Order: sequence, then C-alpha cells, then structure tokens
Amino acid sequence: MAQEQSVGKQVAMVFDLNKCLGCQTCTIACKTLWTDQPGMEHMWWNIVNTLPGDGTPKGWFEMGGGFKDGQPVPGTLPSRAQWGEAWEFNYDEVYYGGKGDSVYLKPKGEAPTWGPNWDEDQGAGEYPNSYYFYIQRICNHCTKAACLEACPRKAIYKRPEDGIVLIDENACHGYRFCIEACPYKRIYFNTQRLIAQKCIFCFPRVEQGVAPACTRQCPGRIRHVGYLDDEDGHVYKLVKKWKVALPLFPDKGTQPNLYYVPPLAPPRFDENGDIDESTPRIPDEYLEYLFGTDVYQALATLKAEMEKKRRGEPSELMDLLIGYRWTDLMGPFAKDPAKLHRPA
Repeated sequence: MAQEQSVGKQVAMVFDLNKCLGCQTCTIACKTLWTDQPGMEHMWWNIVNTLPGDGTPKGWFEMGGGFKDGQPVPGTLPSRAQWGEAWEFNYDEVYYGGKGDSVYLKPKGEAPTWGPNWDEDQGAGEYPNSYYFYIQRICNHCTKAACLEACPRKAIYKRPEDGIVLIDENACHGYRFCIEACPYKRIYFNTQRLIAQKCIFCFPRVEQGVAPACTRQCPGRIRHVGYLDDEDGHVYKLVKKWKVALPLFPDKGTQPNLYYVPPLAPPRFDENGDIDESTPRIPDEYLEYLFGTDVYQALATLKAEMEKKRRGEPSELMDLLIGYRWTDLMGPFAKDPAKLHRPA
C-alpha cells in the first residue's frame, strides 16, 4: 500500500515547458557538480529530453513502477543499453593524429545504437505541422516515494524538514529494487561502488539558502523552486492558486513534487498552407496522456491570461511566468553561492 511520508514542508520545482531552450545548461551544471566520480560516467541526474520521444532510459514510461489504486505496480530494470553507455571518443585521432580533415569525432569500438537524448529534436508529426518540446527530468522527490517503500535495506528516506528523498549509501546494498519501483526511472546504479545514486536536490546548497545548480544556471528562466505551502512563493501560486503547473504522469500514484506548465504550440497549417485553428498542433490526447485531464483547464487558463496581457491588462500569472527578476524564481534559495562564508 502506498504510504505518504509526512514532512514539515515540501520543496518542489515548477518547469515552464514554453520557455525551455533545450540547451542542457542545467544538465551540465548538475553533471560537473555531482556525477564526476568513478562509476558515475553514465549518470545524468538532471537531463532534458525531447517529447514526443523515447527518453532516458529508452522507453522508461512503459517500464512500470509506482502505484495503482494504492498497490505497487511491478517494474522492470532498464538494461545498460537502454540507459546508454558513457562512450570513449577518438579525441587523439581527430585532434592530435594529423587526420583532422579526414576523420570525424565518434565513439570508439562498436557503434552505439542508443544513448541519452539519442532522439533529441526529432519529435513527431509531419511537415509543416511537426512538433516537439523539451521536458526536464530529475528525481521527483515524491510524497509517496515508491523507491523508498521498495528498498529492503531502508536505505532510502525522506527528510522531514524539506521532503528531499535521499539514499544512505552506507546502507545501500545495490539490490536495485528502487530502480524497478521508480516509475520515472530517475535512479542510477554505480557499477563500481555497487550502490544506487540519484538527484539529491542539491541539499547542501538548499540548506544554505542557495538554489539547486540546475535552477540557478538555467538561462531560460524556466525553473521555479520553493516550498509547496509558501503562499507567497511562485511554486504555490503556479501549482495551487492558478493550477497551471501539473505533475507528469499523475496516474503513477507517487504524488511527485515536480510540476510542469504544459506546452502551447503554433497553429496548424492546412493543405493550402493557411492557418488552421480548429485542431491543435500538439494533440490533446498526447498532453492528457502526460499530464492527465487537468491539462485542458491549465491550457485554457494560460491562453486567457496571455490574451489579457496582450490587451494591456495586468496578469499575475504572466508576470510569474515571465520572471522579470530571475532571483524571484529561486524563492527562499536566492543567496549567491559565491558570497557564502567558507571556513578557513
């Protein structure tokens, strides 16, 4: 039975899918800070996938996990091929072998067939009505964390002070039941240390009032971070007041604490090349598949508030999403990490 892990307050993030550039700055910020140790070469605790697409690991949304009617749903363990390897490239040959005009950069050995973001920018649909958008993925730090309940070692716990889900690496024995149980497949396995590892919501930064690296480094101002119960914060207003930020796959039953402002798209063109407003370019059924039936009201609210802004009328929602001051998106975590006191 899915159990809600009680916390004093819950940190959460909101991602505005209408503003993401797909630049992967957040991904590199996380990678360079947290996953540069042996056995972590293939890990991307933060990654930005293209939708529609198979994602990372390949086909993760069909691998089970989570809960249905409060009961655990069996999950599968992604293979190394589905995750994608951390490839070694022929740098020496290209840069130092005197063959720069005749060879190109490629992985060494057998040619890979899949990897993180293998299908980036491909999307779906046919020209001129093709479409895609980017979706940001980290650990959801779920309220009903399936990984926590699946761990027989009780190595996974939810911090009562902020709801961040962490793995006690000293208690983990690498059974990987947590990976099977996670419906979002956001837990990796370190094959050298034989332990599970995942996003830690940059808790050492959060504890000092600094936003997670992925949030602070985002050039598109798409990430809002804060506490769900802070009625003055962006997260509360977008999730609970305006109700335009929705969880991904809410039917998985884990109550994730990542929320997404669903994507809008340009109108379609008909066979004569004229604008066709009757059918959305991104199919409604696809957005409902991702975000549930609440997506229709969220999109209607977004469109109505955008129209108000165009008429010159005030709109709190649009001001929140525009993010005139980037520090406002950081909520209580707006401190500059370069100015923190460091002991000698």
